[in-house]
Amino acid sequence: MAETQQLNSTFLRPNFFILTGFPGLGTLLGNGALLAVMWIDSTLHQPMFLLLAMLAATDLGLATSIAPGLLAVLWLGPRSMPYAMCLVQMFFVHALTAMESGVLLAMACDRAVAIGCPLPGIGTEPVAIVVPFPLLVAKFEHFQAKTIGHTYCAHMAVVELVVGNTRANNLHGLALSLAISGMDILGITGSYGLIAHAVLQLLTREACAKAFGTCSSHICVILAFYIPGLFSYLTHRFGHHTVPKPVHILLSNFYLLLPPALNPLICGARTKQIRNRLLETFRFRKSLL
Repeated sequence: MAETQQLNSTFLRPNFFILTGFPGLGTLLGNGALLAVMWIDSTLHQPMFLLLAMLAATDLGLATSIAPGLLAVLWLGPRSMPYAMCLVQMFFVHALTAMESGVLLAMACDRAVAIGCPLPGIGTEPVAIVVPFPLLVAKFEHFQAKTIGHTYCAHMAVVELVVGNTRANNLHGLALSLAISGMDILGITGSYGLIAHAVLQLLTREACAKAFGTCSSHICVILAFYIPGLFSYLTHRFGHHTVPKPVHILLSNFYLLLPPALNPLICGARTKQIRNRLLETFRFRKSLL
């Protein structure tokens, strides 16, 4: 009887969801400019810039997946999103996030191994792992509500509206976090442990400073990606009832949009060839005006 009453108060698989939203950051221009410069300048068509290009492409895709909708929510208020489009966005958000974590791991590895053939592992593994997310949600027929208290269709935000046994969704989400972020963090930590050991064997302080300086950009990118992600994960898993909902939404947006906003600045400012090429481009355009 109780189950029947619960089903009577729910929605049969809705045609759309309503996103309530929260302010975000626009990040498309920086990553687009970075990719354009590396595409146009033939001197940047070298293996050492491949991972930077992959990082910028991943950031561009991630920002494109959520930033336009986020700005629409900010300017126009809550908006509806078709059910199928919500599942598609769910897939791309989680797949691109996993890809970015893989790129950061590859960048932390030895150049000879990381640049040898990074694309297949970085691109196909996250896609294969994330595919079950929308499929596990699509099997449910009944939902408690049509309103998602978020700016995008995150997997767990949609699962919270489901009527039924969501144990498989919860277990897969936890396994994904451990398999991708956990293993990547361990790999990055191990790689930098080896790097630090090798650098400390250098004879002069200047050589050590120069060696560590070459890693500073990557370390900044790692911190910008994993620190907001760690706080977002902890507040969702363990502070669901104690952390205010707007704080959780804000952390989720920082996790997805802060790295794409900062990475072009970090890579462009710290990589000499890219920085010089950007300055030359701006000077040329200024001379034409």
